[in-house]
Amino acid sequence: MKRLIVNADDFGAAPEINDAVERAHRNGILRSASLMVGASASQDAVERARRMPNLAVGLHVVLVHGRPVLPPQRVPNLVDGSGAFLTNLVRAGSRFFFRPGVRAQLAAEIRAQFERFAATGLTLDHANAQSHMHVHPTVFALLLEIGRDYGLRAVRIPREPLGGTRTIEPWLALMRSRAKRSGIVCNDYAFGVNEAGALTEERVLQILDVLPDGVTEIFFHPATARFRGADPGTEDFHWQEELAALTSRRVREAIERNGIESVTYGEVASRQATAARHPSTGSG
Repeated sequence: MKRLIVNADDFGAAPEINDAVERAHRNGILRSASLMVGASASQDAVERARRMPNLAVGLHVVLVHGRPVLPPQRVPNLVDGSGAFLTNLVRAGSRFFFRPGVRAQLAAEIRAQFERFAATGLTLDHANAQSHMHVHPTVFALLLEIGRDYGLRAVRIPREPLGGTRTIEPWLALMRSRAKRSGIVCNDYAFGVNEAGALTEERVLQILDVLPDGVTEIFFHPATARFRGADPGTEDFHWQEELAALTSRRVREAIERNGIESVTYGEVASRQATAARHPSTGSG
């Protein structure tokens, strides 16, 4: 079966993103969004989510390109001199490995973000991380360990089909194995890893025509307009075109034409839990 999770990242980063998420959910195919709990427009995002009970919301853990939820002095190895997270991913990853005491600081910050999500009262659908930093071994281990305390049931594995993430395939396979051992559901494939900000209507239609069997997530970065404070490296993102793809009649028709079932991570997790309790019924 072809199952499709349609998700929007960076929910809460800016009003323009929040507005796009709401439009794409109410008038398009968007089923879920990943919330940045420490971002400047996070409260607006939470209020919108409360008005959209059918929107599944997960936690978008931020450890780069942003500011910590905790006071910077609590996480000195994670931030620069201004108290902001690093923007250089390689440098950040090296710190996570080599700085003394960094694991404890990462654990404290990740827990604080899960705690802030829990305080919203929203049901936790899934978790992932900004710039896929949960691919980092230390971060992923902490995400699983801490997430369990907050009811985490699903995580994103940023594995593109057709060899798109070939260089990290061994580690992605290990991530899947570790998630499974922890009782955490994950997707089989993802689109948006190498095409972040470029999921136009035409590209999405191409993807839907070759969507593999299994559970595939397409994660978008929609916005109603360009906005202040966008991360470095996103200057060429097609924010409005991604919103147009999410609300496209042609995209909706392609999903139906290809026999694709729209799901959320929470729905996949619930089905797997039911199948585990009643093996004779199958996974559905």
